[in-house]
Amino acid sequence: MPRPFHLAFPVHDLAAARAFYGALLGCPEGRSSERWIDFDLFGHQIVAHLDPAATPATRTNPVDGHDVPVPHFGVVLTMEDWHALAAKLESAGIAFGIAPHIRFQGQVGEQATMFFRDPSGNALEFKAFADDAMVFAK
Repeated sequence: MPRPFHLAFPVHDLAAARAFYGALLGCPEGRSSERWIDFDLFGHQIVAHLDPAATPATRTNPVDGHDVPVPHFGVVLTMEDWHALAAKLESAGIAFGIAPHIRFQGQVGEQATMFFRDPSGNALEFKAFADDAMVFAK
């Protein structure tokens, strides 16, 4: 089993981050202070750090006919969890940068993917593979 990763990222508003990551995405909250909050993102530690001056990146790279935001982060879920999260986000009215769909259909590395931004403009991607052996397939 891989070890959890750690990612720290800027947010403009800790209350909005708490509502988005905690209430919407269902990430349990860990330690926190007036300037940061730890969240458990599917077993990984992410830390929202307060930085009112941070500006979200707007660069993209073309991937399979879509403009993928760079940088971005997220998690590879099971297909069942991916569908459940997509439905939850759709019902919450989240604006997708790239709507839930199957990328590389019929090719090596076929995957379900979706992109959206948190309230501070950080880009997230959640994906799933029908066969986890395809995660690093060439």
